Formats: sequence, C-alpha cells, structure tokens
Amino acid sequence: EPDLIRDVLVVNAHQFKKGRALQRARQLLGNGLLTNEGESHLRQRRMIQPAFHRARIAEYARSMVEFADKMSNNWRDGDVLDIDKEMMHLTLQIVAKTLFDAVVDNEADKIGKSMSDLVALFNYLLLPFSEWLQKLPLPHSRRFARARDTLNSVIYGIINERRASGEDRGDLLSMLLQAQDENDGATMTDEQVRDEALTLFLAGHETTANALTWTWYLLSQNTDKEAELHQELDKLLAGRTPTFDDVPRLKYTEAVLAESMRLYPPAWAIGRLALEEHQIGGYHLPAGSLVLMSPYVTHRDPRHWTEAEKFAPERWLDHGVKEASQKYTYFPFGGGIRRCIGESFAWTEGILTLATLAQRWKLRLMPEQKIGLSAMMTLRPKYGMRMIAEARALART
Repeated sequence: EPDLIRDVLVVNAHQFKKGRALQRARQLLGNGLLTNEGESHLRQRRMIQPAFHRARIAEYARSMVEFADKMSNNWRDGDVLDIDKEMMHLTLQIVAKTLFDAVVDNEADKIGKSMSDLVALFNYLLLPFSEWLQKLPLPHSRRFARARDTLNSVIYGIINERRASGEDRGDLLSMLLQAQDENDGATMTDEQVRDEALTLFLAGHETTANALTWTWYLLSQNTDKEAELHQELDKLLAGRTPTFDDVPRLKYTEAVLAESMRLYPPAWAIGRLALEEHQIGGYHLPAGSLVLMSPYVTHRDPRHWTEAEKFAPERWLDHGVKEASQKYTYFPFGGGIRRCIGESFAWTEGILTLATLAQRWKLRLMPEQKIGLSAMMTLRPKYGMRMIAEARALART
C-alpha cells in the first residue's frame, strides 16, 4: 500500500534502518553512501550533494551525449548487439568521466565484467555467515575476490593519480579528497574515498544501464510507441545531437523512460529493519522485523494503474513523475532521506542517451532471444538482450 510505504520511507524513517541485504553489501562497498547509517550517512550525503546540483549536471550532459554519440557512430546497420552489455559500457564511461574525470574506455569492459560478477554474486552475500564463507577457497569466494581486486585496482589508481597531481578538477573525486570533518578537520582516507567511489560507480551505472536495456526491449515490442518517440526526436532535434536545454522539451522521451522504470524498476525491492516496535496498517511489527517494499509490485498494481501491465508512455503526459512519486504509487528511486542522491543525474543521462541513440537507430529483438528476470541487487534481463541494429531513414540522409 502506498500509504504504508510512505510511512516506512518518510513519516517514520527514523524507526527503520537499511535491510540485511545492504548491510551485507558492506563486504563489497564498505561504508559508502548506500550502506552507511545515521549521522554519518547524513554527513556523507551533505558532502556529496553538490556534485549533483543542476549546474553540475548541465556540465555532465555534454559528456553523456558525447559518449552516446560515439557509441551510435560505432554501430552498423544489421549489427547484432548485446544491448545489456552495450548500455553497461556506455553508462560506466559516463559515470567515470563525469564524476571522476577518468577515461576508462580501454578498461570499461573489464570493469563492467567485474561489476557484473559482483552483482551476480550478491545473493551469495545474503547467505548466513557469508562473511565467513568468503574466507574459504570456494569458487564463489574466488570470483568475488577477483572482481573486488580488479575494481580496487582501478579505483585506487584513479585516487593515487589525483592525490599525486593535487589538481582540483571540480568533480566529485576532488570534493571527496578535499572534504574535512566539521568537528576535527580530518580528511578522508583512501579507503573512505574508495568506498564512496565504488558505491557511485556501481549505483551510477548499473541502474541506468538496466533501465535503458529494458527501454529498448519495450520499444521493440511496441512499435507504435517507438514511432511516437521518433516523431518527437525528429521534430525537436532535426538530426542534431541533444543538449541539456532539450531535456525539459523531450517530454515523450521522458515518458518512455518513466514507463520503462514503472514496468521494470532497476531497484526492484527495498528493505528496512525496524529499530523498535512499530504499528503499521493495523499490524504490529516487533523490533528487528524486516519490511520489504517492491516498486515492481506496486508499479503493476491495477488498483493504482489503469492497464497496469501495458506499456503506455502517454500516461505520463497527463500526470507527471513528481505527482506519482509523492503518492508512492511510483518510487523507482526510493524515497525519504535515503532517496537516490543521483536521481536528477539518472533522468538526464537516460533522456539524453536514449534521444541520441534512438534518433538514429531502431533495435529489434533477436527472434530466439528469451526474456526473463534476474532479480538480484538490480533487475537485470536473465538471458541478456541480443538485438539487431536497424539504421533509421533519417540517419541515412
């Protein structure tokens, strides 16, 4: 029930903490923004927030379009593409460049594979005593260690290079390195910077990549909606690449993305642990109770959505995302004090990359491609997403 979701995430958020899943994720992410709690979390959030202000995102927009346009130029008519991997590659490059001023083109696939391995092993972290199982020479433990070591090598390399140069590039990494505790003036250790960087690498590319992958799938299955998208792009952009100023005008593009995240929200489940006894919806929750909320379930509930299973971007033209989010019938970015800090970044990235690529390309599902859900840390396509690139007539002129 949306009212009960709001109760847990907003009204009585102080009575709950992150669920066991994200507590266990500390084995990977350390005490980054996603896993930390209490005053420490609020302090981290205040420190990182300026990196996601509107003026910053306007600067990031150029890189978002640049990388999407580069990918578009590399595609060829008739190419068979692993779209889930393509979108992971794209969003990883964008996050690395915009937040850390790092170019990871040559390492993107290696980083992406390590990220994928860690996400695939996430359910393993939920097993009882997983922190002890990791110390045994088991196949899962070795894969986890290899993936973690790869990511640590890349991220510590970026940190070391920046510390050595002492350069303030005005990005998130510079903010982290220069941050000082307001009480004792202490700066962040390399390990603390690593925790924040890895958290944002993972959260900043994994979720948007999945949203875009499911968007391409839905467009391929609903060619009438795809035609409306192309009509908007052709009219507003007329063959040029989009800019940050185009974002509020690309209303149908935003609607397509919003509807995709309604049907396939990347963060498909949110867990909270009750810190104390709580009454909710007539039920008594003892302290320590686990409360699960699922955007996937709520977003498809016919009590809140007309033709809930139908892909209908036009529903967002009548009432916006903000209205539905306030009612908690739609919450792909969570809610309350732990609402995703990069939400505006993600919307801008999704709209601009979709507009850049869809202006020139249609993607068609391979006939033998199976569709299934892999519900782990995020909602991934279980069997990948192989699609055929089809150049649009406009792009050939």
